[in-house]
Order: sequence, then structure tokens, then C-alpha cells
Amino acid sequence: MRIGVPREIKALEGRVGLIPSACAELVRAGHEVFIETSAGAKSGYPDEAFVAVGAEIVADAAAVYGRGEMIVKVKEPVEGDLAHLRAEHLLFCYLHLAALPELTRRLCEIGCTAVAFETVEDERGRLPLLAPMSDIAGRLSMQVATQLLHQPQGGKGILLGGVPAAKRGKAVILGGGVAGSNAAIIAAGLGAEVIVFDMDRDKLVAARAIGPNVTGLYPHSADVAQAVADADVVIGSVLVTGERAPHVVTEEMVRAMQPGSVVADISVDQGGCIETTRPTTWTDPTYVTHGVVHFTVTNMPGAVPRTSSQALSAAIAPYAMRLAAGDWEEVPSLKKGVNVAGGQVVHPALLK
Repeated sequence: MRIGVPREIKALEGRVGLIPSACAELVRAGHEVFIETSAGAKSGYPDEAFVAVGAEIVADAAAVYGRGEMIVKVKEPVEGDLAHLRAEHLLFCYLHLAALPELTRRLCEIGCTAVAFETVEDERGRLPLLAPMSDIAGRLSMQVATQLLHQPQGGKGILLGGVPAAKRGKAVILGGGVAGSNAAIIAAGLGAEVIVFDMDRDKLVAARAIGPNVTGLYPHSADVAQAVADADVVIGSVLVTGERAPHVVTEEMVRAMQPGSVVADISVDQGGCIETTRPTTWTDPTYVTHGVVHFTVTNMPGAVPRTSSQALSAAIAPYAMRLAAGDWEEVPSLKKGVNVAGGQVVHPALLK
């Protein structure tokens, strides 16, 4: 198969769909790989690194899409990408279509087959292609939130972990999955008082195991409201596979927070689990609502593209290999990843 890897064009997105070592495996298997020039530059992979493993560098996106049968990228296609997509393309990337009805409509109009990283599901119900970026987004969201608490950044002027003779800060994390648990690890390591809310008791047990300063609670509305009102940092990491994220924190809960507190909503890709969330980019990553600083970038891992590209490529390479081999439609994990095909929405969560 001919596989195309375009340069990402979303604002300040530096990741690349396949790093050279993953391209090498595809080339060894007999596939052709076309990389848009400079696609890996921000991840630390110059064009020469791809050429060295047998990939071909092409001049622009038109050449990548023109020669590729399968398109492997990171983020959902934006206008510059959509202009090149054709019905015969197999698109393999993050899509998050539940929060993007216009993109869903455009992909249906184009008629391509679109397999979303975030809905590929293994036999144990895990999301193996979402997990590596959830690892990073969870950690990064808390790192950024601690800085946004600084007074020069508009925060309330506290050190999240506190010091002797000063109070510890309080972090509330909505969702104890991969992203939420990683956020909790960072907050706990800094010394904050941490509460993780989740409906799954096993995740609450895992949260408590992070450290003695971490509490796991069931998300009763009254308990969430009280914890959010007392929090210095609130991290949103609620996920329902393929569906729009439910609002766990209402606007009234945000209004009750102290001025200079911070909200970071990792769920923003799926619409956000905090009612005051709206998508931002790394060009202008924050805004203030009801005195609370909001960090809601839709491609948080794009800020660390070398780490992200390595982790993502390791996860998606085996699936890209299976897609390229053909006859993949009955592979259960990949079948669950198909969001649109033949001009129709096919994923059950999107059909809702």
C-alpha cells in the first residue's frame, strides 16, 4: 500500500504521524511511505532520517494525498487537509467527531473511510491509541495548571504543593482513567491535596494507591460541587468512548470557585466535561470566565512533539501495518475504530 504522512497544520502542532523507525517497518513489509517535507522537523526528525529508512520525501500536501492510499496523521483534518482528501482514501488519525459535526458532515460528503485513533478498542475494552496521548495530556495539564496559579499568569498566587508554614493547594480531578491518573500523579508528587472523582471503584482504589494525599470519591453532585468550590486546580478528564463528554461541572460550580483558580479540561476534544469549556489553541491557550483561568487547548500533547510522536507512533504502528495489509474490516479493534465510511456515519456513539 502507498502510505502518506502529511505535515500537521493545526496551530503550533509539532507531532508527526509516523516517526522514521515506524516507517522503516512499513517499508520492510513492502509498503511505500511518502512524507511531506519537514513533517517531522518539530519532533526532531529531519527529512534525511526518513530517507535513510526508505521513505520518500515529497514537496507538499497535494503530493502526499495524491500518491497516498492511506493517510496517517495526528490531528483531525482541517480545511487545508480536507481540500486534498478523496473518497478512495483511508484516513487514520484522531478525529473526535462527537464534538465536530461540521467535520463529520464534510467527511461524509467526501466519502472516505475514516478510522479514529480514539475509538480503536482492544478485546479488554481499552483504548490503546488514545492512551499514550492521555498519559501526556494528564501530566501536561497539571504542569501547566501549576504555572497558571502563579500571580503573573493571572492565578491566585500559590505554590500548589505548599511549603512548611504554608497551606498545601487543592487539586480536583474529574475522571480516574489514564489522563486523570497521570494528572493525579503529578499533583500528588508536588504535595497537593488531591481528590479524584470516578464511578469505577477500581479506579478509586488505584487513585488512593498513588499516595496518602490522594482521595478517591464517587462523583455525587453535591460532593463534586463542594470540592470544586474549594479547589485551586480542577482537571477535567471524563471520557465516554466516541461520545460527547457529559458536563460534570456546571457553570454555577465554576462561578463558586475562588478568583485566580485554574480549570484545565482535557476532555475539550470531546466537547469538554466542564460547562464553561470552549476550545483554544497553543497560540492563545487560556481565557478567564467568572475569574477562573481556563486552559482548554485541543491538542495539549502537541506542545511536546518529540515525546508525543515517539509514544504515539509506537502505539499506532502495528495498527497501521494491519490496515496497510488489507482485509482489515473484520478485525474487531479496527472495526470499532471506523467512524465514517461510504458517506455515512457508522460508529454507534456518533449515531446517537
